[in-house]
Amino acid sequence: MTQLRSHLFALVERLNRFHKRFVLVLVDALLAPLSLLVTVMLVYASFFPAQAVVELWHIFLVLAVVAPLQSIALGIQNIKLKAYESLAILRTGAFAALLAISLYAICRETSEPFPLVGIALFGLIFFLSSVGLRLAMLNVYLWVLRWGHRRWRVLIYGAGTTGIQLAAALKSHDSVVVVAFLDDNIALQSMTVAGLRVLSPDRIEHIVQERDIDRVLLAMPSTSAPKQAQIARRLQSLGLDVLALPSFAQLVGAEALVDNLTPVEPGQFLGRKPMDDTPTDGMAAYCGRSILVTGAGGTIGSELCRQLLSYSPRKLVLFEVSEIALYDIDRELRARPDLGPTEIIPLLASVTDSRATRSAMSDHTIEVVLHAAAYKHVPLVEANPIAGMSNNVLGTRTLADAADEAGVERFILISTDKAVRPTNVMGASKRLAELVIQDLSKRSRQTVFSMVRFGNVLGSSGSVVPLFKEQIAKGGPITLTHDDVTRYFMTIAEAVKLVLLAGSFSQPAAHSGGPSGGDVFVLDMGKPMRIRDLAEQMIQAAGYTVRDPDHPDGDIEIKMIGLRPGEKMHEELLIGEGLLTTPHAKILRAREVSLTELDMAKALQSLRNAMATGDALAARAVAAAYVEGFGGATISDDLGFEAEKMLPKA
Repeated sequence: MTQLRSHLFALVERLNRFHKRFVLVLVDALLAPLSLLVTVMLVYASFFPAQAVVELWHIFLVLAVVAPLQSIALGIQNIKLKAYESLAILRTGAFAALLAISLYAICRETSEPFPLVGIALFGLIFFLSSVGLRLAMLNVYLWVLRWGHRRWRVLIYGAGTTGIQLAAALKSHDSVVVVAFLDDNIALQSMTVAGLRVLSPDRIEHIVQERDIDRVLLAMPSTSAPKQAQIARRLQSLGLDVLALPSFAQLVGAEALVDNLTPVEPGQFLGRKPMDDTPTDGMAAYCGRSILVTGAGGTIGSELCRQLLSYSPRKLVLFEVSEIALYDIDRELRARPDLGPTEIIPLLASVTDSRATRSAMSDHTIEVVLHAAAYKHVPLVEANPIAGMSNNVLGTRTLADAADEAGVERFILISTDKAVRPTNVMGASKRLAELVIQDLSKRSRQTVFSMVRFGNVLGSSGSVVPLFKEQIAKGGPITLTHDDVTRYFMTIAEAVKLVLLAGSFSQPAAHSGGPSGGDVFVLDMGKPMRIRDLAEQMIQAAGYTVRDPDHPDGDIEIKMIGLRPGEKMHEELLIGEGLLTTPHAKILRAREVSLTELDMAKALQSLRNAMATGDALAARAVAAAYVEGFGGATISDDLGFEAEKMLPKA
C-alpha cells in the first residue's frame, strides 16, 4: 500500500493543468457509453443484452464523441476537483440533461426504438455516475496528497452560517482535518451539522486529548470582541492555537466588519472642555534659545519637544537614557514640517552621569532645561527604591548643579501630585527632588529654578487609559485597586502647554512684577475623577457593556484587586495652605516650606551613603526623615543614625 501510494503521489505531482483537464474529458468520453450500457441493461432487464447492444453500437460511438465535446463546451473539465461543490454539481446536471437530449435526438434521427423512460434514466445514471466518480477521484487525490504530510486537526467554534461555510471550505484542504464543531447553544449540541458533530465547549479539555486537536478556529463574527478574547484565552491555556475570522459576508463587504476597539481619544473622558490650542503669551522664554529636555523620549518629554518646535528654539537637545526612545523621538522631530531652523541634537546619557550633564550644558550653550526624566511607575520604584532614589533625587541634583555651573537661565522640574504627603517611594523621591530644586534656587545667582506639579496624564505610558484599552482588547477583566479611588487627570497636550507657560513665569528676585525662583507651580486639573467611572466610560466608548451581578450578560468585568503598596485612595496637589494666582487662570503658585541648606546637605549625604552600600532601608529612612507624610521605613539605630537627628529643625 505504501509503495502504491508513493507511485500515485509521484504521478499526481507530474501532472500539469493540461494533463488534468485531458483526464477529466476522457472520463466523460468513457462515462457516457458506459452509462448508456447500464441503462440498456436496466431497460431490457438483462445482465448483458447483446442484441440491443449490437443494434445501438453506433449510438455508443456517437455518445463517446458528443459527451467530451459538450463537456468542453460547458467548461466541466475546468472545474477543479478540490473546488467541486454545489454549483459544479448543478453544471454537471445541466451537462447530463443536455446529453440525454442529444441521445433522444440521435435515436430520432436513426429511428432506433429506444423508450423515453430509458433516455431519462440514462440522463440520471450519467449525472449520478459523473458526480460520484469526481468525488471519488477527489478523495483519492487528497489521500495521495496527504501522504507524508502533517494534517492539522481542528475544531470550529461556532456552528452557525460562518462555521458551516468554513467547514465546507476546509473539507478539500490537503493538510487540514475538521474534527467537529463547538457551540455554546445547547439546542445544537449533540446534533450533526454539515456532516460534523456539534460538541459542548464545557468538555473541551477531554475533546482536545481524546481527538488530538491542534487548533481551534473561532467562527463567531457576530460575537463581541471581548467575549471572543475570553474564549481564545481559555483555549490558549490548553496549548491550542486559536484563530478568529470574520463572516464571509463581511469579507466581501456585504456586512460591516466588527471592530469596536477604535482608537480612544483620552480627552473625551475628562468631563470638561479641553484647553484652547492657540499659542499663549510668555513663550518668549523659549524662542531662539538652546533648550535641553531630559527624558526626551518619554511621554511628557516627547510632547515637550513637539510643542517647543512651534516656538522655533535655536537648538533642541534631546537627553535620553533609552536608545530606542531617543531614536524614535529624534526621527519623528526631524520629519516634522514645522522643524524650521531648529537644530536637533540627540544625546544618549543618564542624568546621574555628572560628566555627561556638564558636557551637554557647555557644549551646546544650554539656556533652558526642562527636566522630565524620572522613574515614575509606583510599583516598580517601590520594588526598586535604590534605583528610584538615585535617578529621581541624585540625578536631579547632578543635572541642576551642572545647569547652575553653566549659567543656565531657567531650570524647570516636572513634578507630580504624588510628591504631596507621599505614601510610596516614587512620590517621596519626587518630593526630595523638589526640595533639591528649592534649595538650589536660594543660592543660585544666575539660574531661575522652578517646578511644575500636576496629576495623572491621560494616555501616558503606564497610565490607566492604555492599560484599560489593552484589558478591553483581551476581553477583560479591567482591574481596579479600589472602587472609590480617585485621581486628577489632564491630557498630555494640556499638561505640557501649561508646563511651558508656567516655566516662563518664574523670574529672578530682582525682576519686578514676577515671582522669585524656587516657585512650585500647581496646574488646575479640575475635580478629581473616580477611576471606576473612567473604566465604565472606556468600556461604553468601545461599544461594550459592563458585566456585573446585575448584568451577567455584559461584555467586560471590572475586578477589584486591592490597593498596591504605597498607593493612595485620593491624591493631593498641595502640601501647605492656600494658592497664589499667576497670569494664567489654570496655573497657580503654592507656598511651601523648604529645607535649610544644612538639612539638605545632610539628606543628600545620607542618601548617597545608602546608594553606595545598596541599603534600601536606609534610603527609605532618609525619605521618611525629610519628606512630610512619608512613613515608608522604620528608622532605627541600626542605620547608623537616629531619627531625631535626621529630622529638620524647626
